[in-house]
Order: sequence, then C-alpha cells, then structure tokens
Amino acid sequence: MNNPLLSLDPLPDFGRIEASHARPALELVLAQNRARLAQLTAQVNPTFASLVAPVEELSYRLSRVFSPISHLNAVANSAQMREAYNECVPLLTEYSSELGQNAALQAGYAHILKNEGPTLDPAQRKLLENALRDFRLAGVDLLPEEKNRYREVAQRLAHLATKFSENVLDAGRAYTRRVTNSVELAGLPNNAIDRAAADAREAKQAGWLFKLDQPTYMTIMATAENEQLRRDIYEAWITRASELGPSGGRFDNYAVIEQLLPLRDELAKLLQFENFADYALATRMAKSSKQVLAFLDDLARRCRPAAREEFLALEEFAGRKLNAWDVTYYSERLQESRYKVSQEALRPYFPLPKVLDGVFALTQRLYGVTVRPRNDVSVWHPSVRFYDLLDKDENVVAGFFLDPYSRGEKRSGAWMDECVVAKALPSGTALPIAQLVCNFTAPVGAYPSQLTHDEVITLFHEFGHGLHHMLTRVAYPSIAGINGVAWDAVELPSQFMENFVWRAEVLPLISAHIDTGEPLPADMLQRLLGTRTFNAALDTLRQIELATFDFELHANFDPKVGANVAEILAAVRQRVAVVPPAAFNRMPASFAHIFSGGYAAGYYSYKWAEVLAADAFEAFEEAGVFDAKTAARFCESILARGGSVDAMDAFVRFRGRHPDVRPLLKQTGIAA
Repeated sequence: MNNPLLSLDPLPDFGRIEASHARPALELVLAQNRARLAQLTAQVNPTFASLVAPVEELSYRLSRVFSPISHLNAVANSAQMREAYNECVPLLTEYSSELGQNAALQAGYAHILKNEGPTLDPAQRKLLENALRDFRLAGVDLLPEEKNRYREVAQRLAHLATKFSENVLDAGRAYTRRVTNSVELAGLPNNAIDRAAADAREAKQAGWLFKLDQPTYMTIMATAENEQLRRDIYEAWITRASELGPSGGRFDNYAVIEQLLPLRDELAKLLQFENFADYALATRMAKSSKQVLAFLDDLARRCRPAAREEFLALEEFAGRKLNAWDVTYYSERLQESRYKVSQEALRPYFPLPKVLDGVFALTQRLYGVTVRPRNDVSVWHPSVRFYDLLDKDENVVAGFFLDPYSRGEKRSGAWMDECVVAKALPSGTALPIAQLVCNFTAPVGAYPSQLTHDEVITLFHEFGHGLHHMLTRVAYPSIAGINGVAWDAVELPSQFMENFVWRAEVLPLISAHIDTGEPLPADMLQRLLGTRTFNAALDTLRQIELATFDFELHANFDPKVGANVAEILAAVRQRVAVVPPAAFNRMPASFAHIFSGGYAAGYYSYKWAEVLAADAFEAFEEAGVFDAKTAARFCESILARGGSVDAMDAFVRFRGRHPDVRPLLKQTGIAA
C-alpha cells in the first residue's frame, strides 16, 4: 500500500506520511464511507448490530486518516502540509454536514432506540441518544434550502477557524527580539540565555535572539529585570495577529472574527436557538446561559475583594504603579520574597526524565498500569518518544506519543489529541493511542530539559487527558475516551491530575536535582506548597474575565451591531478585572481557544471542571493520596466510562453527591 494514511496498522507510520498523501487518502475513504452509508441506510428493519456498529466503524476509519493530517499540521507545519490540510478541511466539513443531515440514518437510529430500547445496554442507549441529539444540532430537520445554507456556513466557519490558527502561528514566527548588550539579559536563567545565543548563531547574528514562543515569553515575563525587554516581548505577544504590534496588520485576526461571529449566530438561529451560546450548551453539563453566567458572577464576587488586595500588595512591593508587563515579574519577586522560592530556581529539581518517571510511577500506583518506552515506532520528529501502557498481566492496553519541546513549526500551548480511538466492534478491535504535546524548552548541551513547577503542572494536566483517552473501557468510538463527554466536564480528569503535583507524597517521585540527584528539600517543599494559594484570586479572576468575555460575546451577539469585541471586553474588564490592561492589548486576536479551538461559548469549562476536580480530589485527601480503592472507583466512574454515561451521573457515581464549590475555594485559599 503506497499511501501510509490508508494503513490500518496499530500505529500511523508518521515517518512516511507526506503532505501529498493527505487529500488522496481522505477522498478515497470519504467515497468508500458514502457508498457504505447508502447500503446501510437502505435496510428496511435496521438493528444496532446491522446499522450502528458499521457506522461506528466508518467513523473510526475516517479518524485514522484525518487524525494524522490534523496532527502534523499542528506539530510539523510546513507550507506543503498547511496547503494539504486546508484542502482536506472543506472535504471533511462537507461530509460531516452530510452525515449530520442524513435523514435516513436518523430514522434508522430512532427506529433502533424505539424497538430495541429495553434490550440495549446503557452505553448503547447513550450512543443513540447522543446521535439523535447531534442529528438535530446538525440541521437534519431543516428545509432543503436551510440545509444547504447550514452546510455553507459550516464550511466557511471551518475555513475561518483554520485561518485564525495560521495567523497566530505566522505572527509568532515573524517576530524576533535581538539583544546585543548583555546588560539586557539581567535576571534571565542560563538555559534561556544559552537558547537565545544558539538561535542567534543559527541566524548568523551577533548577540542573542529571542523568539516569540511560549516558553520564551513566560521566562522573560517572570525573570527579565530589564523592563524594556519585558515590554517588547509582552507587546509582541499580546498583539499577535492584530492590527497593532511588530507585525501589525499582516496577519489580522480581527477581520476573521468579524466574519466568524455572525456566521456562528446564523448557524444557531437556523436551528431555532436564540444565540450561539444556547446552541453550544445543548451538549454540555450546564443547562442554560443563565446558569453559566450566574456561576461566573458568583466566583467573581467571591474572588474580586481578595484579588484587589493581592494586586495592591504587588504594587506596594514594587513601590509604584504596575503595567501589564510588570505583573508577572513582580509576582515572582514577591513570591520569592515571601516563600524564598521561584519558578526558575525550581527548574534544576524538575528534569523532564525524572518528572516523567514520577508521572508513570504515580499512574502505576493509582491504576495498576505500567508505562514502558518503545523505540521501534515511526515518529514525526527525532525528539518524539512513544510509550506503551501495560496492565498487571503485561498486556499492552494503550499507548501514547510524547512531543515535549517547542519548535518553530509547532503550534504553541499544550494539548492531548487522539491518534487512534478505542474500538471493540465485530469488525475488529483497536487500542487507544494518544498524542501528548507540550512546548517546553528543548535541552541545550548535555543537560536534559528542566521544567518549572508550572510546566510540571502542564505535563500532569495533559497526561490526565491522556489517561481519560487511554483507560477507556467503552467499545464504541463515538463515546470512547473523551468522545461524547460534555465539553464542560472533559477537563475534569486533567485538572484532577494537577492536584498531585502539590502533594508532599508525590513531589519526591518527580523531583531530583540535575547535579546531585537529591529530591526537593523538605524546607523548599514547604515553601513551594505555600505558593499554591499565592495570588490565587488574581489568577482565578483572570480566567473568569476570559470566560465571561467569551460567553457574553456569543450570548449577546447582535447582527445589527456586529462583533463588538473591544466594547464587550472593556465592559467585562470594568466589572471583573482588577489589573489594568495595556492600551495596546489585543488579546482576542490570539484567543485561539474560542476562535479556532473548540471552546466557543465554552471557556467557562475550565473553571466549571476545576470545581469538579477539586471536589473529586477531596475524596483522595480523605482516603489517602495513593488509596487504590478510591483510584479504582474514580477510574471506573469517570475515566473508563468516557461519554457512555451522563457527566453529572458519572460524577455523582464517584462522589456520592452533586459537586460542591467549597473544596476549590478551600484549595486556592480564597475561602479564607
């Protein structure tokens, strides 16, 4: 078989996949799927076995082709791969719209639920209920001309989301900040200086060259004593893909947003929703816009007084009014002053190999699965590693790729994505394979990559998503792992995992000084634990600001007024924020979560799920952090179930009651 995307081997052959393979493979599988769907929907008396299971197989087959294409566009973005991806997106969007509006398929699923309902297991019923809901949300009941318009809008939205991501990536790539005077480097850690020197040599320039990637941005904001360097990097970051800043107007995403929001609103109204926020909530735990806004308002009310005190303390410590590019720097200095510990000082204690060993050891203690590296796997970059998950009998049950380091051709941020989704169908089985992607600083010289404690939290977060995908015991791809899980509950396993990073029982597993091998000293551990509540109200309020902006942007959109982005953001900040924004702040232009990442009218999900996660972790605090029975119950109730049960029912099954906000307020110190 010449096209590696058409292989159904357990793992994609990433080393052989080229951009030229993408469109031919996708077109072939889409044609095969359409032909098979025509056969399946012609049945007079369909059953779950004769219709639903084969459709699940078609979905699996399609994901095996498109998942590597989408992934490589994010982690190995070349001009050729971008072009190939952009050719594939409309083809996939068109097929998805067709599938969602397939009245014969909808009728078949409804027939099966009605006639086989009593004999179906809970997962099969949930699959059918989800599918029938999604048919409605895809416009299956629309008139023919409305269906056509729905498909046109969906196509355009997919194109705009891709363009938004490309603009953010291109704006980041276009910027470098050259330093020729070593005085400007004051405060920066050696690894950041060494990386900048290496980048300057590669560009054949004297001095140091700082790129606009996430690790560089965060390091400079936290450690650079030179205010002008901080301001320059901050301005470049916060104006990415806007009309302002170093590349002002070249990659302007405000033009994209102006087109995107009216189309989202039109899509929602085609389906008889008042606005896009209500449309988005149709598949979530939260049941109404009123409930979401009340949740955010309540948290803001609880946090704002404490956040105001925290910001005043920062300004008092700095001895002056603070600009936006000063806040992180002086937060780090005040935290060091209070707790005698800083993120950069912690790096030598968290070499990536040790952190990974600790994550794997924790996973083994909690869930009884062993993580083992495998080297005979085809990867997309030499720094990528593959690991198997094995059960107590040494059977391989899942696997994952880990791509840890920042690169110019790679999207910023961190994420988990499906490489292979689990299935156990009459046509065959497949083990779940995850892709865990981070943007840590790559090793320089003989030393391995060293992480800040914040980056350790990021790794645990993404590994939590990975466990949700890999420990599934659901047979059907559409509800296995993270699939079919309410979007405002999908962050529960990831944010739950973050809690372990703060535990005295866990830190010795993940820390070993790069030179001495000694774990984090007890006194430093206690100081680190003290930082958990430092500026927690400010951090929480920042998330509430973003979530409220996102939700109001979609809930209150008025076609007569237009996007109105700046005005809505200003009004939200007036009510919520305590840190004054820079006059040139253009955050929405790079807010990829809501404009290209699936979190539209859903950014509140992070805080919503954080409430669930803190409450869930309290069960471990009560029983013991490594308590096997509690871990088994969590796995059985949450991780293994995927989307086969309602998210609230799954939580209640584990906790024995509905979620409570108090554990989160206690955990962050806001309650006090």
